Order: sequence, then structure tokens, then C-alpha cells
Amino acid sequence: MSIALLADPIVQFCILVVIGTFISRYLLRHRRAGRLIGQIAFFISLTALLLYHGIVPYEPTPPQAQDTVQLRIFIGFAKIVWWVNGAWVLVAFVRLFLIFERKPREARLLQDLVVGVIYLGAALSVIADVFSVPVGTLIATSGVFAIILGLALQSTLSDVFSGIALNLGRPYSVGDWVVLDNDVQGRVVETNWRATHLLSGTNDLVVIPNSALAKSRITNLSSPDESHGVTITVRVQPTTQPKVIADVMRNVLISCNTIQKTPEPSVMINAIDGQAVELQLNFRIRDISQMTAAKNEINDLIYRHSKAGGLKLAGPPDAVTMPSETQAETGSAAQHPGTPWRLLNNIPLFSSLTEDEKEHLASHMQRRTYHKDAVIAEQDARLRALTIVRSGVISITRKEAQRQIELTRLAPGDYFGEGGLLMGAGEVGTIRALTFVVTYEIDEDCLAPLLHDRPSIAEELGAIMSKRIEAERHLFGPSDMLVNGAPIGSLTSRIKHLFQLQHD
Repeated sequence: MSIALLADPIVQFCILVVIGTFISRYLLRHRRAGRLIGQIAFFISLTALLLYHGIVPYEPTPPQAQDTVQLRIFIGFAKIVWWVNGAWVLVAFVRLFLIFERKPREARLLQDLVVGVIYLGAALSVIADVFSVPVGTLIATSGVFAIILGLALQSTLSDVFSGIALNLGRPYSVGDWVVLDNDVQGRVVETNWRATHLLSGTNDLVVIPNSALAKSRITNLSSPDESHGVTITVRVQPTTQPKVIADVMRNVLISCNTIQKTPEPSVMINAIDGQAVELQLNFRIRDISQMTAAKNEINDLIYRHSKAGGLKLAGPPDAVTMPSETQAETGSAAQHPGTPWRLLNNIPLFSSLTEDEKEHLASHMQRRTYHKDAVIAEQDARLRALTIVRSGVISITRKEAQRQIELTRLAPGDYFGEGGLLMGAGEVGTIRALTFVVTYEIDEDCLAPLLHDRPSIAEELGAIMSKRIEAERHLFGPSDMLVNGAPIGSLTSRIKHLFQLQHD
């Protein structure tokens, strides 16, 4: 009795379905490749079982007089299961192929379209082979309804097919920063059948229909790579040769820490007239998020290098310069003609000093010049003077395990040597001149009385040292970052103790 029961095709079909479902849905549910292999094995076994019992699943089965209602229902159900499982195998194949690409695919318009075609084909096959309904007649009959539906969903279908075209052309991917011709810009966070979602710089979500996006001019700032080119236009009064002005602007780009060093930034003299020399500064940044920081630093360096080089910025072409402004600047320069005084006056560190204190300090500053590539101080050297950059560009590089790592670059108005002067610590890296450099030094004997009278200067120097040590800690890994055994937080108090300063 049991052997005859097992020989029943319905029983065999049920057993095979239970085993296949258990293996693919439970044992292999977390292994997509294994589940696909299980589904293929089940599909082959099901095909062999149906063919063995004379059931051809991909052809209509003509009714036989001896067929019972139960057998006809079983044959129809078995064909439906065969077609559905075949569709699942194809869908799993598509999904597994996407995983092997090893690329994030949040936008899966094309993949969803393929899956939809597979399920539509399976449904039409079931209608034709199981219910023996002529598919051609059905499609022709539904043509009128398709036309009505298409007219009703014209906008939606336009978005869908535009999304398919965009996905095939791939002008952008999820994560790219794009700019449209109507000045709308943002980072692509999602694309679907209906629209593309952009996250703007103000953290607003902009939803753009795919049909509108397909007609728009798209500028992808993240392609072919994340780096982005930036151009800044500068107008300088023609008080000297254009070549000299271009060299000063080139020093601006060399001293900038935010922009990329390769490809090499460039300076182009764009135009010249009686009012100004117009220059164009071209450089690249690592990605679009650094745009603001790079422009801020470049504009700051333009001001500092122009002041150091004796250049004056010009206004727009239609601007009118008031004579009173020029006279005021000339009077101030005539009152304090010395370069050391003007250098101190432009540094925030010495802003609290009186005019007499600045004059005294300026009279004791020593001028030094360095040619290009000259080494100003070696790594770990202890400097006993505070050195202020007057003009040129300086690079600080540190040697770590056979590597040369550039820590920072200094421009006019920057200073170094405070660690050795205040704490007796060695320099964190080798200090080298990238261009012709002019510096002014304030030695320890001159600075000590000033620190005694102005404790706020010691506090600011301690804060600057703390920031530089913290930056070094981020570059070379976590550590306690001690300076002569003192943690960062006690730098100011140690400076006050060494110079016997009064505590507020």
C-alpha cells in the first residue's frame, strides 16, 4: 500500500515541493549562491518528474476523457509551480549577478525592469499553457485598454522611461554631486522609477522627475573622479611688473594647505589695463565638500601675500577709488615706515601691544633670508627664537619610518619656533624654504620681558602649540602627546611657570 502511495505522481510532487522549499527557504536562506544552486536543482528535478509522468509543463495539455477533475487540477497546479519556480531561478540569477559586480546599486531601475519582464513572461505562459487562453487574442483585446491607460499615465510613463534611459546611460551614480542647468545642485542619494533625489548643500531634499532630468544639462562634479577644479579671479593694481604679481599669486597657491599639489596649480594673466592686472588662479581640491575651506584659505593668503609683496588689490572694473582711502593708507605707512613694525601690526598675536611696545620689539627683530630649498631648521632642532615669516613659502616635513610627511606650509604672517623658545622642545619636522623667504626673529631675551608684562600672549602661544600638537596626533596616531612630560592642557601653566608670569 505504501509503495503504491509513493508511486502516485501527486504524492511525489508534494514531497519534492516540501523538500525543495525547506532547503531553499530555510537551510540556504542566508546563502544566495547556495540558494540559487538549490533552486536550479529543484527546477531540474521538478522538470524530470513531470516529464516522467507524461506532463509537458511548457505545452498546453489537451483534455483526455479518462482524466479526473482531481488530475486536471493537479496538472494545472504543477505547471503553475513549474513556471513560477522557473521565474524565481531567473530572478535569483539576476540578483546574484548584481552582487558579483561589487558595486552599490541603490538605483535598480534596469534590474527591476528585467525582473518585471520575467514575471510578465511567466504569467503569460501560465495563461497560455495552463488555461489554454490564446495570448495573442488577449493582447490584441487589451490594446484599447493599454492606450487608455497610457494616456492617463503619460507623465508617469515619461518619468519611467526617462529613468530607464538615464540608468542605461549612467551619467551619474548614487553618491555623485551633480549640477543642473537651472543651478540646482546636490548629491544623488536615490533614484527610482519616478524621480531622482538630490541632497543639497543646505541639507534639503530636492526631488526631480526623471523626465525633467533627462531634458536638463547635467554636470557631474564627481566624474571621472572626486577631485574638482576651482578658479578664482584676482585684480591687482598695476604698481609693478605683471610677472612679479603672477609670482606672488603663485606663492599663494604653493602655501595653501587645502588644495591638491598635483596636478600643479597654475596662474594665468587674464587681462591688463590702466586700473588693474587681472589674474586667474586655477587649482584642484580633493572633493566638492572642500570648496568653501579652499576658497577661504586662498582669499586669506591672497591678502597676506599681497601685503607682504607690497601689492594693492584693485576693485571691480566699474569701481571708483576714493582719494581719501589712499591718503589714509599713505599716512599710516609714513608714521611707521619700518617693515618689522608693519609685520607685527598685522599679526593677531601682538594686537594687544601698545605702539611703544611694538616699536621696541620691532627694533630688536633680526632679519634673515633663505634661498629656495634652503633648510631653515632640522627636525628635532631646538630654536631659541620666535621666527615670523615676512615673505615666501615655508614647508614643514617630518620623517617617519622612511617616509617624508608634509605637516603644513607657512605663509607671510605665520610663525614657528615657539616650542623651542617656550618649552625647550625640538621642532616636529624639518623646516625648508619652498621659495625665496624673508623672516624676522624675536629672540628669547627680547620676548621674555614682554611675556612677563603680557600673560595673554603666553596663553595664546600655548593654545597655538596645543593645536599643532593635536594636529600631529591625528596624523601619527593616538598617543598622550606629551611635551617634555607635560600634557597638552598644562602647556600654558608651564609657560607661565618658566617665565615667572603673574597668574590671573
